[in-house]
Amino acid sequence: MLRSRVIPVLLLKHRGLVKTVKFKTPKYLGDPINIVKIFNDKEVDELIFLDITATNEKKHPPFELLADITSECFMPLGYGGGIRSMDDVKTLLSMGIEKIILNTYAVENPDFVSEIAAFAGSQAVVISIDAKKNWRGKYEVFTHSGTKGTGLNPVDFALQMQKKGAGEIILNSIDRDGTMQGYDLEFTSRVAESLEVPLVSCGGAKTVQDLGDAIKLGNASAAAAGSMFVFQGPLRAVLISYPSQEELRAVLP
Repeated sequence: MLRSRVIPVLLLKHRGLVKTVKFKTPKYLGDPINIVKIFNDKEVDELIFLDITATNEKKHPPFELLADITSECFMPLGYGGGIRSMDDVKTLLSMGIEKIILNTYAVENPDFVSEIAAFAGSQAVVISIDAKKNWRGKYEVFTHSGTKGTGLNPVDFALQMQKKGAGEIILNSIDRDGTMQGYDLEFTSRVAESLEVPLVSCGGAKTVQDLGDAIKLGNASAAAAGSMFVFQGPLRAVLISYPSQEELRAVLP
């Protein structure tokens, strides 16, 4: 029986990779191709690339760069950022990207989710939900790289996306992003238990045990992380890593 998935999430800013803290202060990590090659050697389950500038700058996905990435990537790959048309979707799928990840545009045009699902199947459509507590202390869905509140409840929105045909939900805690303070397990569990499709928990992981907790206590189907795979030590020196298969089997169902 296969264990649960553990997924590095890599943030693209123009042609380089960065890592944020609470969606702010991006720190440059390096060239995406080199980092993909390292993850290939470490037998990573799958990779997620999210372009954090494409939507706000009203740009298309960086197709040329993504073609270079897919040619080097030996594992399943998901991409999100700037996707606004079926032409975008078809181009990404044709170059080998397996999962189309929507965030802002899923809020603006929910029927686009159904359109992709009808064309490529629900397994190809993933909704990334960025959420944090608003001034009233209630969780709210944010778009445009976490800068615009929508007034949407994450559970209600996740259920809407499932109904529209999404095959997977990524739940990203803005408040935990890059903090390495552990996942928001109560929030993750609340959303996961409402869904029939898999939920990927993201935001806050520091240790291998955190990955296990996301699945065992947070009821997620998979655990995603950024900082724990790219930083080392209290000074956050850039060092690409991934747990061994033995380490993962010890904490994952």
